[in-house]
Amino acid sequence: MSVLVTGGAGYIGSHTSKALIKQGFDTIILDNFSSGKRELIPEGTSEVIEKDLGEKESIIKTFKEHDIEAVLHFASLIQVGESYNNPHKYYTANLINSLNVLEAMIETHVKYFIFSSSAAVYGIPEHIPISESHVLNPVNPYGKTKYMIEEILRDYERAYGLHFTSLRYFNAAGADPDIELGEMHDPETHLIPNILLSLLDKKRKLEIFGTDFPTKDGTAIRDYIHVTDLAEAHVRALEYLMDTEKSDFINLGTNKGYSVREVLEKAAKITGEKILFKERPKRKGDVAVLVASKDKALNLLGWDLKYSDIDTIIQTAWAWHKKTAKR
Repeated sequence: MSVLVTGGAGYIGSHTSKALIKQGFDTIILDNFSSGKRELIPEGTSEVIEKDLGEKESIIKTFKEHDIEAVLHFASLIQVGESYNNPHKYYTANLINSLNVLEAMIETHVKYFIFSSSAAVYGIPEHIPISESHVLNPVNPYGKTKYMIEEILRDYERAYGLHFTSLRYFNAAGADPDIELGEMHDPETHLIPNILLSLLDKKRKLEIFGTDFPTKDGTAIRDYIHVTDLAEAHVRALEYLMDTEKSDFINLGTNKGYSVREVLEKAAKITGEKILFKERPKRKGDVAVLVASKDKALNLLGWDLKYSDIDTIIQTAWAWHKKTAKR
């Protein structure tokens, strides 16, 4: 069967496309390459379509020209800070463009949708680990766009028979164990790649944000999940959705958190390098601890975590960044 992967030239989209191809899915990538990278398109991709999701009529035409049975929707803006400063950009790119995809699906009778959501839908956690039943109260425009799409999906299932799984990510990290794919954001805002890139480019200054959180060492704690495990969860979610036609919301995390200082210590040990950094005040919207309950994903999808120990995450990311630094 053919599946369409929007944003398939991005970090998580490319890893998931590779996993889909490995599982035998005919995988079509649609990307406007505003942030996606052509070098991240995995071998075996059946077709690459360069289009912008804002062009609704063109997107509908693409659906009509292809025998698509399911959509995995990754295309999205992801920077929380930018969403505060430019909410219109985020509501347009994340919300309106998603509506365009959903309209194309309804018009062409495509009924399976895997949505790239976020832990940002929860806002400030009331308990740790965070389960799917936690109250939804996003505190930034980025998180609000994800929350709004989830609410739209409920309505579209009721009205149009669309079946969906919304996967709420915690902190995706690491790189493909084959070192064929990895993180290539510009600008890079994630902790682990910024640590490693600062070691490969001494002109690049590493900053950590917040040293007065109510945690054991004063720095924020996050739940890091290996991107390959995350990709595998998407394949399992798609297969489960097609088999059962039961829509759902599922966290993707590990049930374990690491503080910024702990990640710095692990990275120093793995790379054998001294890591220099500057401490900065916490950023607007940052919370002290974000850790997922993984129980639902494990029980419902039969999913397993193979690469999500912090050492493997950093080791694969380090191998990827060293490889790409030589290009």
